[in-house]
Amino acid sequence: MKIILVMGLPGAGKTTLANEMAPMLNAKRLNADEVRKAANDWDFSEEGRVRQAKRMAEAALKLKNEGHYVIADFIAPTPEARNLFPADYRVWVDTIKEGRFEDTNQMFVNPKKFDFHVTTQDAKKWAPKIIQEIKNELSMG
Repeated sequence: MKIILVMGLPGAGKTTLANEMAPMLNAKRLNADEVRKAANDWDFSEEGRVRQAKRMAEAALKLKNEGHYVIADFIAPTPEARNLFPADYRVWVDTIKEGRFEDTNQMFVNPKKFDFHVTTQDAKKWAPKIIQEIKNELSMG
């Protein structure tokens, strides 16, 4: 079982892509806003985002340990937030230059490490391509 992180700016298409990918792996979904809502934690400072990354990581590991694939979408704006998340695969949804929140735009550091670079908002095209590559890699490993 693997954990897939779908990251990018707000409005880039992360949730749409993750929702398209999840049924292809029969994966459990983690959405940052839903996890944030459940924790009633709406702190979007850097510290708040680190806390959110830790919370997402705990939830993802719990689901993985229960025998599920996990697809999590969240902004993960900084290298620190990304490093806290135990992703087996990282998908960077790089489809917009600026998101709808200026503070997030200023905080977001383009990732240097990722497995898939999504450059257009076309989830129906990207999802099967990414899932097939993951399945191919898993069958070879």
